[in-house]
Amino acid sequence: MLYNRTSVEGYRMGPFAIYPSLRDKVVLITGGGSGIGAAFVEHFALQGAKVAFFDIATDSAESLLDSLSTRCAHQPYFLACDVTDTQTLRQMIAKTSADLGNITILVNNAASDNRHSFEEVTPEYWDERIAINLKHQFFAAQAVAAGMKAAGGGSIINMSSIAWMIPSPQVAVYATAKAAIVGMTRSLAHALGAGNIRVNCVLPGAILTERQRRLWMTPEYLEQTIALQCIKRTLLPEDVARLVLFLGSDDSAAITNQSHIVDGGWI
Repeated sequence: MLYNRTSVEGYRMGPFAIYPSLRDKVVLITGGGSGIGAAFVEHFALQGAKVAFFDIATDSAESLLDSLSTRCAHQPYFLACDVTDTQTLRQMIAKTSADLGNITILVNNAASDNRHSFEEVTPEYWDERIAINLKHQFFAAQAVAAGMKAAGGGSIINMSSIAWMIPSPQVAVYATAKAAIVGMTRSLAHALGAGNIRVNCVLPGAILTERQRRLWMTPEYLEQTIALQCIKRTLLPEDVARLVLFLGSDDSAAITNQSHIVDGGWI
């Protein structure tokens, strides 16, 4: 059960908080079809929120919808969307608002941490990496701001990473984008605060998603990262999701302009 998980590698967990203020709220999550984003979709849906999510991976999105079909008050709403196409992103956000109501919680999650060397980065690759890891976060926030203000306020949660805070030579462009998100978050918090819109960012550490396990998290790498953490266990998507739930809820009504690290004490 999501809110009474018994253990992670022997560490006893749960039960976890229920946030009444999230019930029936309209939540938009970009990149929600798999990984950490899918955990966000699941957690918000099981809180009773009306969850919309965008992704280009339709197969994984459909599997997620099937897994939630009998478990939540509102079946999540999925739209296939390439967030790097700003015009389409704006159209899909407008459609979501028209179908579900004003979006009052936005989780800017879509990203790609593909490895690359410093020498092989071209101007075209730079632009493509910035588009998937940074640009859409700004324009999604811009697209929901008026609706949030009309609804009396809202919460924008931008997903950064500790990648820019540790040596990350294989993801230089990704790390650049993730550092920029921290600065963007602070600017947007001041720009939107008068409308009772809170803007925070979350910086995960080494989170064991299926993609990370498949591509990069070898047993040796996991051993190295756990050695660097204060908490000696692997970190899972739900560890991040529980913080994001809090930041979306009214329980965090006075928290904005902040960066929140979920890394088991690595940094």
